[in-house]
Amino acid sequence: MNPGPVWIDVANSPQVLFFKPVRNELLGRGIDVVVTARDFSQTVALCRTLGIPAEVIGQHGGRSLGGKAVELTSRVAALRRFCRYSRPSVAVGHASYGLTVAGRSLGIPVLTAMDYEHQPANHVAFRCADLVAVPELFPLDLLRRQGARPYKTWRYSGLKEEVALAGFTPNRGYISDEGIDDSKVVVVVRPPADMALYHRFGNPLFQRILERLRGDEGLSTVLLPRTAGQAVELASSGFGNLVWHGEALDGRQLVSGADVVISAGGSMNREAAVLGTPAYSAYAGRPAALDRALAADGRLTFLESEPDIGKMRIVKKPQSSAAPVGKRLLHDFVDKVLWLREGGRRR
Repeated sequence: MNPGPVWIDVANSPQVLFFKPVRNELLGRGIDVVVTARDFSQTVALCRTLGIPAEVIGQHGGRSLGGKAVELTSRVAALRRFCRYSRPSVAVGHASYGLTVAGRSLGIPVLTAMDYEHQPANHVAFRCADLVAVPELFPLDLLRRQGARPYKTWRYSGLKEEVALAGFTPNRGYISDEGIDDSKVVVVVRPPADMALYHRFGNPLFQRILERLRGDEGLSTVLLPRTAGQAVELASSGFGNLVWHGEALDGRQLVSGADVVISAGGSMNREAAVLGTPAYSAYAGRPAALDRALAADGRLTFLESEPDIGKMRIVKKPQSSAAPVGKRLLHDFVDKVLWLREGGRRR
């Protein structure tokens, strides 16, 4: 009897881009795949845009800890029901806490990936998972404290964005095809993830950055709110003319075609670093070890105070093709999923 499908759960927008090549690689190897998606941010819309059939299960629990707990409990129950009829043989997610808890409760082997060491919910995901995938730069002491024991940890070389960008081919006409004026300097901006568990602080510097961009007629600024509520808040603060109101965009093509990326999160900046687009981090929390390494290499610049805003180089980048991203890490990741599926080390 054939084993059940590989179950992928995407709970946030960047995870869609990460798992698109993973799903394609699995399908190319003749492996059945089922996908669930949480209705949050642009997750479901991106699944549709990128041609990923997904069953929508659950939504975000809001900013409060109580709301997050209630929604996690509800989503775990719904994911368990999904598993009873889809019968997956292995579960895989990136910072998907519903998946790790549901998989653990049903005895399904779980691979969870993560690249930010200061996420409090790592304690849940790492303890529930059979295999934890993190970059080599993830601090070992935090790994151990968060429940990722050595026997169930895979520390890989590189960035998770190398999986998301594996085999990616830039489309030089994408920016203009989406109605963005690329005769100007194209600046892509991502606000803070202010609904996330790890984001329990303000970021007044981000508003100063938007004020700098709003007044420059030489820019085509694409401000990508994470939620509809955040879009309303940005518009009420006077930045509605910067907000993108169109369909969900392919972040890989957008970052590749942009001249500058400014993000108060992590994934988009790391995609920019891989693709050679100048990137600025406006994240107000503790930076990831990965981001510190990128800054040391000159591939990422931290914005930490108002004087830093004036030092940004917002100019057209040289017209050079980004080096293709190889598939080594993608193949390694899929190999680990299938190893676990085929009886690899269990808890």
